[in-house]
Amino acid sequence: MSAWCPASEVVLRHSDDFTHRRVLFAGDLQDTLPAQLETARSRVYTWQYHHWQLLSAQMDDRARFGLQADADAIGDSDTLVYYWPKNKPEAQYQLMNLLSLLPEGCDIFIVGENRSGVRSAEQMLADYATLNKVDSARRCGFYYGQLETRPAFDPEAWWGEYHHDGMTIKTLPGVFSRDGLDSGSQLLLSTFMPHTKGKVLDVGCGAGVLAVALARHSPKVRLTLCDVSAPALAASRATLAANGLEGNVLASNVLSDVQGRFDIILSNPPFHEGRETSLEAARQLIRHSVRHLNSGGELRIVANAFLPYPNVLDEVFGSHEVLAQNGRFKVYRAIYGRGARR
Repeated sequence: MSAWCPASEVVLRHSDDFTHRRVLFAGDLQDTLPAQLETARSRVYTWQYHHWQLLSAQMDDRARFGLQADADAIGDSDTLVYYWPKNKPEAQYQLMNLLSLLPEGCDIFIVGENRSGVRSAEQMLADYATLNKVDSARRCGFYYGQLETRPAFDPEAWWGEYHHDGMTIKTLPGVFSRDGLDSGSQLLLSTFMPHTKGKVLDVGCGAGVLAVALARHSPKVRLTLCDVSAPALAASRATLAANGLEGNVLASNVLSDVQGRFDIILSNPPFHEGRETSLEAARQLIRHSVRHLNSGGELRIVANAFLPYPNVLDEVFGSHEVLAQNGRFKVYRAIYGRGARR
């Protein structure tokens, strides 16, 4: 199996074009090609903490993680290689941000899988650069153009909000359930009783809906929220503030940067990496949660009913129960006690 994702394999077909360029890699980076490709100098800007962890180990401070790039992150780059994500508003935010900082005349390469909608890059950037498709392989499109006019970028214009059950939810492009509370999270919330107490960790917090909803009817909980996504972290902080709540919000690849123990770990874990099905994040959460639960503490997650999590829960905790289910989702609870394996 190739060490490179399909988009990187297409970039490699043009590796000679980058030898003398100062390249900024950004977008949905899935592998370490930005650290391996021969260039005059390479930098990385990513919204995904786990991608930053992977790349910063080889690139040090030339790899940056955050919501909004600045001139220091761009440096003297004269070329952008952008990996198209599955979410079009996310791509638009990132590209407008990056192109507002890059010099006019810089080279732009955009690569992505056809099913992710990469072909819409031509229209999206029409006012700023003329893109042409220069290659098609591995079910990906590869586009090239030069920046003719830098876009104006106002980060405040990208914020949105919605209201649910008296809560104000702040959102950004790329955040899960950006336009409203998803049905899986609603089912999970329905299983919590008022006056819950203790330390609560929300893993994969998204816009912070689960934590805020829990805190509204259980004000004595102490909240910690974590996610790999820079816009999710920013949205969670804004959602807490909008609802007058306090909590610790931190970047973490599942539980990689979480410290301490909790009485409840809750999650609506993702089961996709890009457009590919991946259960690894949820499996890591289940396996490693026992290291972060107090005795008698619980892991409570919601998942599509067809996903094979019961076996992993029983393997780690000794048993589990289904608190609620509908035609699509199940809410699982597992208690850390004698049967759990550390």
